Amino acid sequence: MTVHRMDHVGIVVEDLAAAVAFFVALGLELEGEATVGGQWADDLLGLTGVRADMAVVRTPDGHSRVELSTFRSPTTTLAAPNAPVNIPGIPRLTFVVDDVENVLDRLRAHGAELVGTVARYEDICRYAYVRGPDGVLIGLVEELR
Repeated sequence: MTVHRMDHVGIVVEDLAAAVAFFVALGLELEGEATVGGQWADDLLGLTGVRADMAVVRTPDGHSRVELSTFRSPTTTLAAPNAPVNIPGIPRLTFVVDDVENVLDRLRAHGAELVGTVARYEDICRYAYVRGPDGVLIGLVEELR
């Protein structure tokens, strides 16, 4: 048995509409939205009384998807992590883009904050990290070759 492909990355967010708007501004396309719950969701997640709204966005090439979820129940009192990029276990999503500066401008309008600076790695790429919805780290790579 082998892995066939990576299907998607899932991120829990507080404001689903804002998260969808952020990823659409990044250049992803809304694939669909749904509300989930019931025994199968409780069993899958190991929680009781699951009721969640979700949206799936995909890259324009159709190969990568991000599932964005917000839970109506059960609620939690824990906050999303907002740790530095070098903490083990902190997830990062990285996207190749045409123009880092242009994408940064679009994402800033949706609350994105640049983590460091836009860095150039030799003549290979320009790279930047931003914090997106609920502190998620988003890498932006502009290939120079």
